[in-house]
Amino acid sequence: MPSDAAAPLGQPQSGDRQYGNISESSTEPVVAEEGKSNILLQAWFYLGAAGLVGALIGWAIAEPFFVDGEGRGWTNLLLMPAVAGFMCLGFGIAESLVERSTKKALTRGVLALILGVVGGFIFDIIADILFKIFVTIIVSLGVQTTHNPGFWIARGLAWMVFGVAGGVIYGLVDRSGKKVRYGILGGIIGAGLGGTIFDPIAIATHAGAPSRAIGFSLLGMATGVAMGIVESALKDRWMYVASGPLAGKQFILYKPVTVLGSSQQNDIYLFKDPSILPQHATIELRGAQTFLNAAGPVFVSGQPVRNRALRNGDLIQVGRYAFHFREKQR
Repeated sequence: MPSDAAAPLGQPQSGDRQYGNISESSTEPVVAEEGKSNILLQAWFYLGAAGLVGALIGWAIAEPFFVDGEGRGWTNLLLMPAVAGFMCLGFGIAESLVERSTKKALTRGVLALILGVVGGFIFDIIADILFKIFVTIIVSLGVQTTHNPGFWIARGLAWMVFGVAGGVIYGLVDRSGKKVRYGILGGIIGAGLGGTIFDPIAIATHAGAPSRAIGFSLLGMATGVAMGIVESALKDRWMYVASGPLAGKQFILYKPVTVLGSSQQNDIYLFKDPSILPQHATIELRGAQTFLNAAGPVFVSGQPVRNRALRNGDLIQVGRYAFHFREKQR
């Protein structure tokens, strides 16, 4: 084992900024507990903000070409794909930016934008078909005006497909099937709510462009917030950052193998610590069990380890970072 493994916890190099440490002689580690998380590191917050900003940018790009009322042209077809594309761009890069991985954000952003715009055209057609079907149904039930809540619900149901698009692309850029499923469920909930309030906003503002700006922004925000809440509620195994630059963030273990290290392409990017290797350790899911495999110095509950089955509540230290391993009790 490398010599630096013998100097674990609570023995920083001179001049290093400290984010908390674990002392071998202490039974009470100085680390953050769950429940004291920074709101900026919460998935529902940064995905909601990303969806709002992305949808607003998409609207701003397409709005100058949009024609209200009669004489609508083909340029009106650009609005929803632009909103969907930039909303997906926001979802694709938000987590990487929070984790300060600019390289990962760039590659994910390009992929998310392309898939979002292409998917936006496809899902716009599907949403339009569904909307016409739902309107036909509610009209047959006696609804005659857009001021009727039945009309709002019809739009909300139709626009759920944009939530599906956001959830699918959110998971695809991270190459995670489980993240796709969580994203779809959250996207359906959020986009349904956003679509339902779209017409009331238009009625309240009495103007086309402002109502679309507010409506699409809330659509993006609601979709992102719901995606973040759903994935947090349904997670079964995760790593909560107890100390380090990202203290307060949780990393949900979606993949069969999660890589930790100083490379920006890792699933968990550990920056600002020269003692951490590019691929320092992996966390492997094998059925109901979770295994840690270390290539560099790693300590679990103060003891150096190379390979270990993790248990709920284990405290893991990699350099200046400390994590609580958590799993949902079955």
